[in-house]
Amino acid sequence: MTELNPDRVRRAIVEHTRRLAESAAAAGPGAAVPTAPEWTITDLVEHVGQTQNWVAEIIERRITDPAQLPTEAAVLPTDPREWQAWLSDSAQRVASACSDDALDAPVFNPAGDGRTGTRFWMSSMLNEAVVHGFDAANAAGRPADIDADVAAALISNHLAMLTSPTWEMQRSESAHAIRGTGQTLQWLATDTADDAGAWFVERRPGGATWRPGTRQADVTVTGPAQSLLLTMTRRLPLAGVTDISIDGDTDVVQHWLDNTAHVAG
Repeated sequence: MTELNPDRVRRAIVEHTRRLAESAAAAGPGAAVPTAPEWTITDLVEHVGQTQNWVAEIIERRITDPAQLPTEAAVLPTDPREWQAWLSDSAQRVASACSDDALDAPVFNPAGDGRTGTRFWMSSMLNEAVVHGFDAANAAGRPADIDADVAAALISNHLAMLTSPTWEMQRSESAHAIRGTGQTLQWLATDTADDAGAWFVERRPGGATWRPGTRQADVTVTGPAQSLLLTMTRRLPLAGVTDISIDGDTDVVQHWLDNTAHVAG
């Protein structure tokens, strides 16, 4: 399993937000976002900038009580020519909030898992910048490039969310649908070192679980980490990704994808 060091995460948040802003400018404010069908580019930019500022405030104020979460959202500039600077500021603010001093500070973690709040939010903000960065690039007809280590870390984060203690409260239909009677599936990245890109999922009656590494599985999905991530977050259709191979029961994988609701945004 790939875990990025904090500085790598902070730099990646800023970099992928910069790319997102450039793609948004190329697409134009009224452009539709095919991978987020209810959104325009304006909606996407507003969502990312507001979320980054919102999370930065949570960490800056060391909020531990969900009842005290910020209620006011940052205001998107009315002039699209100001959006790139606005996003640059929001990305830098959240990256700075996730300082080394904040990493283990008491901060609310909505997943309720073993991560500190700041480490949870760092992964979430990286996910937002990367996956919505793909959305913006796709809307603009531009290529998207996600480094294998970043994609692998986000796959781990994705699975951590789906199997977190609070997932059933957040997405009860998803939590119930991905239960099973022992069905197993695994995802293998072809462009990461050793076992850094291997994830094994077991669907149990009490809920789905995952762990790093390889096992004998009912179905194995293999491909570059970027393609795996974009497929798992439902940005690319399983059948349409040419660099992914499936060994085993495709229906098991498709059912998992159809019922895993954790997507960015």
